[in-house]
Amino acid sequence: MQPNAATDRTRRLVVAGVAGLAALAILWEMWLAPQRPGGSLLVLKALPLLAALPALARGRVRTFQWWSMAILLYLCEGVVRGMSDASATSRTLGWIEAALASATYAAILMHVRAVRAAVTGDAPGAAAGGRAADV
Repeated sequence: MQPNAATDRTRRLVVAGVAGLAALAILWEMWLAPQRPGGSLLVLKALPLLAALPALARGRVRTFQWWSMAILLYLCEGVVRGMSDASATSRTLGWIEAALASATYAAILMHVRAVRAAVTGDAPGAAAGGRAADV
């Protein structure tokens, strides 16, 4: 499938969101508000994000489909840490992670929908019978 403007734009949004989450995880757990002085092993949560970046950058739809589920783990972690961490800095970073994960999730769904529309030749959001298209 040849990328069009919509799929290219949404792919770049997803890659930026995942890269931002990886950078946030590394900065958070090593320098900004680590669980232990000097950094914590929670920095390892950035590894799956970094491993997925090449496939996401290439536009592999299967990777986008998997990450539509996996990104929800980062959303949950952000909400939990935003509500329960002792440090105000860490709580703020938790809410930033939740917001970034939510935006990335929305971008993933937009990308998968745009790819589906490009493959089937439909307009995004259009489906038979007037119903919204399943993603």
